[in-house]
Amino acid sequence: MLFFELLVDHFPSFMDAMWQTVQITLFSLFFGLILGIVFGLMKVSRNKFLQSLSNAYIWIIRGTPLLVQIYFVYFGIPMATGMKLTEWQAGIITMSLNAGAYIAEIVRGGIESIDPGQMEAARSLGLPYNKSMAKVVLPQALRTMLPSLINQFIITLKDTSLLSVIGVRELTMNGKIITANNMETIRMWSIVAIYYLIVISILTIIANKVEEKVSKSKR
Repeated sequence: MLFFELLVDHFPSFMDAMWQTVQITLFSLFFGLILGIVFGLMKVSRNKFLQSLSNAYIWIIRGTPLLVQIYFVYFGIPMATGMKLTEWQAGIITMSLNAGAYIAEIVRGGIESIDPGQMEAARSLGLPYNKSMAKVVLPQALRTMLPSLINQFIITLKDTSLLSVIGVRELTMNGKIITANNMETIRMWSIVAIYYLIVISILTIIANKVEEKVSKSKR
């Protein structure tokens, strides 16, 4: 079968798989962003216990392969708790935990890039620590963090390919299923690569544009 015939014949299934991939990525980054902000703030807090908790979470997630984390969540949590997880739920939980650890470091770096005098000035005006952080430091840090957050979006989207090991029908799993049926290995994986390249190229362009705007706004 010719390359373009394969592309056309399997276009609907690949669009469904693409939508699955994008959905998992968006949900994972939404929850990962919440985790990242919480643990990022914990890491820069003055409370030693919160710092230790944040450091432990980041150390465990960043120190173990994502594939191991996927297996642990999908097989380990049901065995330990008796709670059955679908492939989708396990995928989103794992990707959220993974993205959260990296976003926490992005948040920490963004906060530490802001002049400490900003916090001191806010505190001298009578604002408590939490409000000073939320209203003064974080809005400024966000400008620094945006390019890195978009890059994390790209990384998370690519990492969803590993969810094929537990049966999530994203782009990679879709390619595996079609290849098993028609044995068009080279052409089919070329098509999978093209879909990834299109989405990631678009996101890379957006990341570059955001970085340019952030750089101009700092001058």
